[in-house]
Amino acid sequence: MSEKFDYKAELKNIPHKPGVYQYWDSENELIYIGKAKDLRNRVGSYFNQDVHINAKTRVLVSKIRKITFTIVDTEVDAWLLENSMIKKHQPRYNVMLKDDKTYPWIIIKSENYPRIFWTRRIVKDGSKYLGPYASISMMHNILGLIKETYPLRTCNLALTRENIDKGKFKVCLEYQLGNCKGPCQNYQTEDDYDNSISEITDILNGKIGAILRRLKSEMDAAVADYNYELAHRLKRKFDLLENYQSKSTIVNSSITDVDVFNIASEEKIAFVNFLKVMNGTIIQTQTIELKKRLDESDEELLTLAIIEFRSRYNSTSKEVIVPFKIDLDDDTAGIKFTVPKLGEKKKLLDLSQKNVQFFKKEKIDQYEKLNPEIRTERLLTQMMKDLRMNQLPRHIECFDNSNFQGKYPVSAIVVFRDGKPFKKDYRHFHVKTVEGPNDFATMEEAVHRRYRRMLDEGTELPQLIIIDGGKGQLSSAMHSLKLLGIDKQVTVIGIAKRLEELYYPNDQYPMYLDKKSETLKVIQHLRDEAHRFGITFHRKIRDKGTLATELELIEGIGKTTAEKLLKYFKSVKKIREANEELLLEVVNLKQAKAIMAYFSKDVVQ
Repeated sequence: MSEKFDYKAELKNIPHKPGVYQYWDSENELIYIGKAKDLRNRVGSYFNQDVHINAKTRVLVSKIRKITFTIVDTEVDAWLLENSMIKKHQPRYNVMLKDDKTYPWIIIKSENYPRIFWTRRIVKDGSKYLGPYASISMMHNILGLIKETYPLRTCNLALTRENIDKGKFKVCLEYQLGNCKGPCQNYQTEDDYDNSISEITDILNGKIGAILRRLKSEMDAAVADYNYELAHRLKRKFDLLENYQSKSTIVNSSITDVDVFNIASEEKIAFVNFLKVMNGTIIQTQTIELKKRLDESDEELLTLAIIEFRSRYNSTSKEVIVPFKIDLDDDTAGIKFTVPKLGEKKKLLDLSQKNVQFFKKEKIDQYEKLNPEIRTERLLTQMMKDLRMNQLPRHIECFDNSNFQGKYPVSAIVVFRDGKPFKKDYRHFHVKTVEGPNDFATMEEAVHRRYRRMLDEGTELPQLIIIDGGKGQLSSAMHSLKLLGIDKQVTVIGIAKRLEELYYPNDQYPMYLDKKSETLKVIQHLRDEAHRFGITFHRKIRDKGTLATELELIEGIGKTTAEKLLKYFKSVKKIREANEELLLEVVNLKQAKAIMAYFSKDVVQ
């Protein structure tokens, strides 16, 4: 800490009370805002040498030249004040709430015979705003349901009692079409209109059950009175609302007035999903992105998001469902935090998780398309964590063996750099020291030859070696690496095909990665690429061997000569078509005549 700032003197003036603290730099710029149950303890922790803090926080602390604070009554007040101050001042070291959209709201206009429409601008004129809606299509579906179910006015006439009684207005085409009941000419009473508005408000708040029960009762009464026309209208309204409810309800209707939150976090960003549940129906949902500044914990980020969402949606729910315990005094906050393990509330939490994970994947995919190097770093970092490595696997090599009934044994090695195939470094090996079908010995030879050469040439070793095979092949590879003295310098794993289990040296139990894991997909790609590359080379060698055997049937042609012919002419077809002059380029006159006689016999046949 710089000598220019005497933090100990500042701490003496800070009380042991809840509040919000502000850090200022040498330019008198506000650089960080935080909340605390105990201001002195929280501020002091930044300067405590015994407390581990990350590099970014150390940079922040080095810039502090002044500390100010605001005392509040409760920790919840500190939450709210911190949130509003961050939004107002946007200090450079605070989490940035990334929300560049102005979401739409459904407005119930404060006027006689209220109109209902959507808007992106909130005006404090006494109107009721419901939302915001993260999904434009969802909002339009709801407005479409309202329009189809409840005939309301859409005009902007001043429908005061005095103007209506004076007969200043006449019904328009909307009345003729049945979309409005004509309140402008007293064809609809204000009480009837207000009843419709009250029902619409209940629908928007998820309270559909009571409306359906009342409609059912009115339907039965209309049928009993033989008023089938009214019963039909009520039935159509009932069906529309019931269909809307069936699409919206996902949990038990006994769960009412609950906020649900879940978080998905990456190294530099996090995403938080919010679901508002009323009577078992989700009436609001949104996911936001938070940009980390000081490696904030998931708990800190989720706490910030809870305050932001509850403020944005004016939520007064007493129960909040979260994925882990929030460090806040429930009694003081007047909120009950629930971390469900089973049941309907757990289903809600899982649904929130699905939403936030989908949102995260979509955002990251978009970002990585524009910045492919970011995807590479994220992928390699994930592989390093999954495979328990201590360095990024920028250079990976994978070995595979091929043979045909013990004949023509070959090994292939493929190389990936930064998670992608690097084909110019692919290599084949003709097995030299192994006789018969011995896959373990073949692997041992290939690994030894590969890294013996790299050591001799001073080439940088890979960070990760993958052996296509189980414990036996892995042990053979490790034997070669130990002989070369590099077994501790690289991470080596074996992958068995049956269950895609991964084996580590000296570990009898395999490791299983999630089948959807990006790490496993890269390993599978390496294994499949090694198999493809190896089998292609093996077939080529095997075919040459088969053709060479056929040439050896010609009198005077031995194995060595047959291989020379194939090497020169590339195929048996070209040897068959060659004239004496061409054949003499490789063999003597007697052999040339024997070859021509052999293939001319085929022509005669």
